[in-house]
Amino acid sequence: MRTQLLRACALALMLVLSGAIPVFAHHSFTMFDMSKRITLAGTVTSFEWSNPHAYIEIDAPGEDGAVKHWSIELGSPSILMGSGWKFSSVKRGDKLTLVINPLKSGQAGGFLYTATLPDGKTLSNGPQRAQ
Repeated sequence: MRTQLLRACALALMLVLSGAIPVFAHHSFTMFDMSKRITLAGTVTSFEWSNPHAYIEIDAPGEDGAVKHWSIELGSPSILMGSGWKFSSVKRGDKLTLVINPLKSGQAGGFLYTATLPDGKTLSNGPQRAQ
């Protein structure tokens, strides 16, 4: 009887913890400096329309004129579609102007605020970030 009770408690604990794992797996946005915005104008090297977040990889000249590769995180495709994004909105070779919240670490990366596409259309990183 005692063994069955211990097994039942262990099973209950595993079920509770398995529900918490997705919470721990999702990262926060604390790595981005949400109080700062910088503008990048460059050429797309790739656009990843994927869950849980889409990404734009872009080469843009830095202040010293040297080209720097940037990795920019966006929201999920379902959130982006609410702002007018499509999986075909950005293509390799496109010239974009991105406004981003940079990484706090100073590395070449950030979280998208807005993207101005080659046709002049500006898209935000989800309805909640619209200007």
